[in-house]
Amino acid sequence: MLLIAGMLMHGCSNNEKRAELEAYVKKIKSRQIKEIEPLPEVKPYETFTYNDSNLRSPFMPSTPTEVAKKGSNDNGIRPDANRRKEPLEGFPLDSLRMMGTLEKNGKRWAVVVDTDGTVHRISKGNYIGQHDGRVDEITEEKMLITEIIPDANGGWRERKASLALVDENAMLKGKTKK
Repeated sequence: MLLIAGMLMHGCSNNEKRAELEAYVKKIKSRQIKEIEPLPEVKPYETFTYNDSNLRSPFMPSTPTEVAKKGSNDNGIRPDANRRKEPLEGFPLDSLRMMGTLEKNGKRWAVVVDTDGTVHRISKGNYIGQHDGRVDEITEEKMLITEIIPDANGGWRERKASLALVDENAMLKGKTKK
């Protein structure tokens, strides 16, 4: 038993391994010490006092007199808040697709598909899009629409828009090419 314990002690005190370890530690300690870069100088925070006692809150709507000062004139253009909304007014204009037209007895309709895939028949005078867009004209290639949008002075202005016919063949070719 004593002989086995002696052999185990001899294996644990391997001088070669110890010498390698001491040489490695000596090598690490002999490296040159690099200087650490100093931290950047922190500029002191300058306080600013915002005196808003004579200014309008930016979170409150402009008063009618402020709108008048900006040069807004009442041009009579405004959305009809009492008008019953039509189904396609819940969709952005760019999300709708015009798929074709129908014509009977001189009256023309546009066939429009919404994002849910529902097919709608639209005629001149119907409303479409989220900006009170009224359909002014329907041709075989597109629908011409007049939208009412807010202007910078708190009033309203008209903007022309259109919804073009979707070329199904081009869409199919684009889907098959990958």
